[in-house]
Amino acid sequence: MHYNKTIIFKIFILILILNNTSTNAQDDLLDELDKEVKPNIQFQQPAFKALKIGNLQSTKIADKGDFYLIVSHRFGPLKDGFDTFLGLDNASTKIELLYSFWQGIQFSISRESFRKTFSFATKASIARQSDKFPLNLVGYATINRNTELDQNRFTNFTLKDADRYSYSLQLLASRRFSKNFSFELAPTLIRENLQILEETGTANHNQFAMGFGGRYKLSKRISLNAEYVHNFSRDTNSVHDNPYTFGIDIETGGHVFQLLFTNAQSSNEPGFISNAGGDLAFGFNVVRVF
Repeated sequence: MHYNKTIIFKIFILILILNNTSTNAQDDLLDELDKEVKPNIQFQQPAFKALKIGNLQSTKIADKGDFYLIVSHRFGPLKDGFDTFLGLDNASTKIELLYSFWQGIQFSISRESFRKTFSFATKASIARQSDKFPLNLVGYATINRNTELDQNRFTNFTLKDADRYSYSLQLLASRRFSKNFSFELAPTLIRENLQILEETGTANHNQFAMGFGGRYKLSKRISLNAEYVHNFSRDTNSVHDNPYTFGIDIETGGHVFQLLFTNAQSSNEPGFISNAGGDLAFGFNVVRVF
């Protein structure tokens, strides 16, 4: 009887050992399968350090919990010379508040003195550049309300509230080609509910444009930026031109200073893509993150 108990005890110990070995083997197999299903993706550094290249949105998005204050100035034309102190006597100002509630998406509200425009915008990440995917893809949308419009300006029709609104929708696609150089394409749709035919030539309420922008890093804190947007829907008789901007970014801790030259007075998308002027002016963006 004692002999049988000993055998049973040994068999029980053997079963425990075999079961533990089998469990460990299964865990190892599951770990291997998990590694195969979820490969270690290496993401590239962001293509741009600032939220904008100049006027054109970049593919950078605020991190979750970040709060931004952005102040943009666009002065008068340089061609006016010292009569306006190279345009510094005249200025269009935009103040924007921006916040990210969730990683990969941001929201902003702004007020611009040019045409007294209120704007609401959102930007969301679609894909990031990595060793598995070649581009950063970001979606951007904005709604703008022009409060400067007055019925006294129009005698042949009744101004409606909807006439004050304009919209833009962009797909931003960028790639960091090297440590110093990044480039972006920005196919854009613009909708303007109201157009002044004396300025636009014809009524092109729905417009398609393509933006091009790049950044070249000169040092740890300084980069050269340039951009151009071609509006394919602009009439040849329009008084407006395609917008361009070039300048430098200077990073100083929590601030980014963007010093730039542009032919656009507005920094809102429908404003500068559809209604840029032909005269070069100085401007800047000051970005503060909290």
